[in-house]
Amino acid sequence: MASEVTAAAPGATLAEARSVGVRFGARAVLEDVDLAVHAGEIVAVIGPNGSGKTTLLRVLLGLIPAATGRVWRRPGLRVGYMPQRLAVDPTLPLTVGRFLALGGGGGRRRRADILAEVGAGHLEKSPIQGLSGGEMQRVLLARALLRAPELLVLDEPVQGVDISGQSELYALIAGVRDHRGCGVLLVSHDLHLVMAATDSVVCLNHHVCCTGHPEAVSRNPAYLSLFGAESADRLAVYRHHHDHGHDAAGGVMPLVDRGGNGDDAGSVGDG
Repeated sequence: MASEVTAAAPGATLAEARSVGVRFGARAVLEDVDLAVHAGEIVAVIGPNGSGKTTLLRVLLGLIPAATGRVWRRPGLRVGYMPQRLAVDPTLPLTVGRFLALGGGGGRRRRADILAEVGAGHLEKSPIQGLSGGEMQRVLLARALLRAPELLVLDEPVQGVDISGQSELYALIAGVRDHRGCGVLLVSHDLHLVMAATDSVVCLNHHVCCTGHPEAVSRNPAYLSLFGAESADRLAVYRHHHDHGHDAAGGVMPLVDRGGNGDDAGSVGDG
């Protein structure tokens, strides 16, 4: 299909948060957080459950207000959003094609083209309730792309997908960025997995505890054993540049998720 060119020039700022803070009652969810996403850039926000990742996403998109700091979005910004999960009534007779049609975004030919772009063209007539985890994520990505987004926001995009499928989805997302030139904001709790194609990584634990550019894939035998050589080329640990001096050496190191389950639990290692 023909490329859907975004209006923003490569490198243009799409959305930005500066010194943002959010409180829910007496509890500080975000404190003094900075984040910016540019056209043609993939930004990964990583951290454990309850670290404030989804709250930051909602603030950046204007869904909830910041208590402190400021948020800026490019005027007229088109956003494609891929949620963590989508519950569909199992008794509802809904095919993938009809599900996409509910979101608008053009005619059947365009929907079919975008399904093909995400590797799900064969699923158009399949009942959405019968999809596997990986298939559902591709369909949700297709739905987000129907908006021809300048900014693609992905909240836990590999949730419920096995390791092999995660690798394929990460590669697909990088390919979408390359093909469309959109900015991508990727939110995840998988602290030990970040895409090698990611341009900026922010580790969040209510505040930004570390940030930097991802390194080439670690050749640690444990990573190669877990992902295989091909998959490992699409996944990376990244070099920490701690704003608290947590790692004075600044060496390459994997992130370990020591957090618990639930939206309010967890912490980032030494964060």
